[in-house]
Amino acid sequence: MGLTKQYLRYVASAVFGVIGSQKGNIVFVTLRGEKGRYVAVPACEHVFIWDLRKGEKILILQGLKQEVTCLCPSPDGLHLAVGYEDGSIRIFSLLSGEGNVTFNGHKAAITTLKYDQLGGRLASGSKDTDVIVWDVINESGLYRLKGHKDAITQALFLREKNLLVTSGKDTMVKWWDLDTQHCFKTMVGHRTEVWGLVLVSEEKRLITGASDSELRVWDIAYLQEIEDLEEPDPKKIKGSSPGIQDTLEAEDGTFEMDEAPEDRILSCRKAGSIMREGRDRVVNLAVEKTGRILACHGTDSVLELFCILSKEEIKKKMDKKMKKARKKAKLHSCKGEEEDPEVNVEMSLQDEIQRVTNIKTSAKIKSFDLIHSPQGELKAVFLLQNNLVELYSLNPSLPTPQPVRTSRITIGGHRSDVRTLSFSSDNIAVLSAAADSIKIWNRSTLQCIRTMTCEYALCSFFVPGDRQVVIGTKTGKLQLYDLASGNLLETIDAHDGALWSMSLSPDQRGFVTGGADKSVKFWDFELVKDENSTQKRLSVKQTRTLQLDEDVLCVSYSPNQKLLAVSLLDCTVKIFYVDTLKFFLSLYGHKLPVICMDISYDGALIATGSADRNVKIWGLDFGDCHKSLFAHDDSVMYLQFVPKSHLFFTAGKDHKIKQWDADKFEHIQTLEGHHQEIWCLAVSPSGDYVVSSSHDKSLRLWERTREPLILEEEREMEREAEYEESVAKEDQPAVPGETQGDSYFTGKKTIETVKAAERIMEAIELYREETAKMKEHKAICKAAGKEVPLPTNPILMAYGSISPSAYVLEIFKGIRSSELEESLLVLPFSYVPDILKLFNEFIQLGSDVELICRCLFFLLSCYSREQRWRQIEYSFKYCYEDKNWSANAR
Repeated sequence: MGLTKQYLRYVASAVFGVIGSQKGNIVFVTLRGEKGRYVAVPACEHVFIWDLRKGEKILILQGLKQEVTCLCPSPDGLHLAVGYEDGSIRIFSLLSGEGNVTFNGHKAAITTLKYDQLGGRLASGSKDTDVIVWDVINESGLYRLKGHKDAITQALFLREKNLLVTSGKDTMVKWWDLDTQHCFKTMVGHRTEVWGLVLVSEEKRLITGASDSELRVWDIAYLQEIEDLEEPDPKKIKGSSPGIQDTLEAEDGTFEMDEAPEDRILSCRKAGSIMREGRDRVVNLAVEKTGRILACHGTDSVLELFCILSKEEIKKKMDKKMKKARKKAKLHSCKGEEEDPEVNVEMSLQDEIQRVTNIKTSAKIKSFDLIHSPQGELKAVFLLQNNLVELYSLNPSLPTPQPVRTSRITIGGHRSDVRTLSFSSDNIAVLSAAADSIKIWNRSTLQCIRTMTCEYALCSFFVPGDRQVVIGTKTGKLQLYDLASGNLLETIDAHDGALWSMSLSPDQRGFVTGGADKSVKFWDFELVKDENSTQKRLSVKQTRTLQLDEDVLCVSYSPNQKLLAVSLLDCTVKIFYVDTLKFFLSLYGHKLPVICMDISYDGALIATGSADRNVKIWGLDFGDCHKSLFAHDDSVMYLQFVPKSHLFFTAGKDHKIKQWDADKFEHIQTLEGHHQEIWCLAVSPSGDYVVSSSHDKSLRLWERTREPLILEEEREMEREAEYEESVAKEDQPAVPGETQGDSYFTGKKTIETVKAAERIMEAIELYREETAKMKEHKAICKAAGKEVPLPTNPILMAYGSISPSAYVLEIFKGIRSSELEESLLVLPFSYVPDILKLFNEFIQLGSDVELICRCLFFLLSCYSREQRWRQIEYSFKYCYEDKNWSANAR
């Protein structure tokens, strides 16, 4: 058997270039005892902690694969709850940066997270329409609340009472009694989606934001408080008191639905509306911790601030208003009148909630957070749409507060998508260019060492010597930059349309460009006299032009500089001789235009990637197609050979990077990590590094390891990953007597819970075997009349020669608290009687009573119904047999 071809594995090394992702929200966090200085922002699957004062990234909370969608800091400031796209929740310690607690219960992305006042419970809402309340201390789910018909947008605990209020895209606001896990009130007064809600004025008032320019304000009255004010009447039932009976229909004709009169706990009456300046929907609505400042924003770049006045301030204001009204009435009254005229002044909602000011940011707001400093200053931090974080501060106590931008984090990323990447010849520097700027990164430290403004960049390369860079732009210009000074040396109008592609000549004396004006132009480097100094500077001059019939999408030199490949809009690739510009070959077969291509180091092969999702490998000698590969599930955006090999990388709009072998036509490995379309990639000259850019604003560095990659093992790993995904997507196991798919348990079946159940089953089987062996051993000893040595199971020996029952207990202790219930639910019923016998033994010994009781109560609640049905079935069967026996006897 011959040796198989050995490949080396590429692994994800780092994520950089992203300041904050758009799907999640920004929050202030407390670190080192300081508040208002550090913020947590979602960064693809990770969470970055930024120091606003220094503009530095100080901590990364490492995620797994799924994108972060929601953040919520704990009340004590020590932990951060992070919600993900797949519905999982992880709780990270801000001291160590580790995520030790994981909750799996939702089937879709987390949309809201909220702690209660003490931080012991966490409410999570999701796109799957469910709300789950988690016990953070016990690391388990408490209950699942079902009732909303669309994605949950907000969930809030009440401080004084054990209630939860939630809003959703189904236009409803629901009130839940957490003692009974029961929805006792549904507010249906909104005509559109409810995007946010807050509780203010000591939880006596609810403010909701919907898809219009109105913030609706609701007065909350608790029935106990209302009944205390009225005269006691033993015959009076809850809900029949005046002021409550008429709450079903509010003044504006909107309705509220209660489950039953005796279940009512509170009443809500619409107090009025506050008009926003923005006419679009409310994106975020929040109140800072003191409950004094209310803030909201729409889909624009303006945050509107309101001040909620205290009772004393309202009284003071009303007295002032009354005094003014009396004075005015006195002037209008007759001079002969002696007594004061009667004056009535009504208090409006605008007297209680005052507009403070607006904060205008530099781009559209995605999310924000507020904090009040001890000095009375209000700080507002914003995560903007263009990969930017800004901090504003203002003093709300001033008559006309002026917001001041105190800091912004910009250097760590581009404002728009990166469309071109290049490596320097020494593999150390990485160039990335977007619509407005070029950044040079140090590959080893991932620090941005130079930022230069440019036009919309489409292609780039380092000039030999790595002291200058050349950029091709969307307007057809060539821009030449000096890296040492960061200055633009020269701008040349190269093409009339977009300059799509450039290729450096192998002799490094010039390059070729292709553009949308149907031409290919050849350029040479030259030294010209600098007007500003005595030294010469680098410049370029055009030498030749090749005119074609179609727009040029991509150009590439062959390594010997004899041939030039040109990709055209008519889906073909034309090969020309460089010296005479005569036509040599035409490569046709793609159904859509070829977007990218590259020629191997020896000039033997050319690989082309197209918008038809295929990659074709051609021979450059005769132009024959060696193989057509279905490479990606969407357009192939970039293709590049690894230097000194016939391996190449492709990047696609399907969020994946794939490595291929052009000799054996085999797929080697897939690099997954990006969450949106990949625009480009660059392979380092040594082949040890790959850097890629995506629509998710992130740049990712991939590194070649020394670990050999075996294709059979890689395919096996892919199959295992597919199986694990399918396990998570299977129908949830139904509790006996419950309809399928209507699960009220908080857990979710995952590959971890399945593995935990398998470990329990293996431990029970081992316990059965060892118990049977012990019985046999006792019988042998009795027959022999002497003690015979019993061989110890190697598994038990590894645990310190413990008993089989103690081994089962160790397995239970090893299961994560958050996965325990779901693991027990997956178990077949045949294992349950043995488990119950063991639990009885453990409780009598006093071993881990809390854990055992938790498992015991859960199993009893699950199988009590099934047990009852079996008893009924048994009694029917017994009666039937007894009847038959009586008949036969007669």
